Amino acid sequence: RIENATNRQVTYSKRRTGIMKKARELTVLCDAQVAIIMFSSTGKYHEFCSPATDIKRIFDRYQQAIGTSLWVEQYENMQRTLSHLKDINRNLRTEIRQRMGEDLDGLEFEELRGLEQNVDAALKEVRQRKYHVISTQTETYKKKVKHSQEANRNLLQELGMREEPAFGFVDNTAGGWDGGAAADMY
Repeated sequence: RIENATNRQVTYSKRRTGIMKKARELTVLCDAQVAIIMFSSTGKYHEFCSPATDIKRIFDRYQQAIGTSLWVEQYENMQRTLSHLKDINRNLRTEIRQRMGEDLDGLEFEELRGLEQNVDAALKEVRQRKYHVISTQTETYKKKVKHSQEANRNLLQELGMREEPAFGFVDNTAGGWDGGAAADMY
């Protein structure tokens, strides 16, 4: 393997060009059906296929020649995976229905007991989470109330400082103030 990435890419490009040229020559000179598919280390795709055919026909002829199907095994694997996932899905749906109190008729005593324990454990978790949420909300509301009370106290103090009367009614009966004398001044 060429360690230097630049040198490796240059070598790949030159050799790719060479092998594609040889494939064209085989097709023209020998009337051979040739297909080449290449992927570089960077993931870039290159292909060559003889002009008289296409890659699918080449793969089909290859499968006939070796007596196997390239796709059947993959298809069978996918079918096994699908069947397995369907089983898992069916089991999960049954478990959900049973936890909802449905489809309990076919269960034995031990299965019912296990289901009851699972439901009890789940209920305990739900309650713990609910109490946690309630406590958190209660603490939040207490902080808001405390903040509001503090703001109210500050506003009352500020208002108390301003309550010194700048003017107001003064009872001066001893010296007697005569409103008429004030009117005579005008």
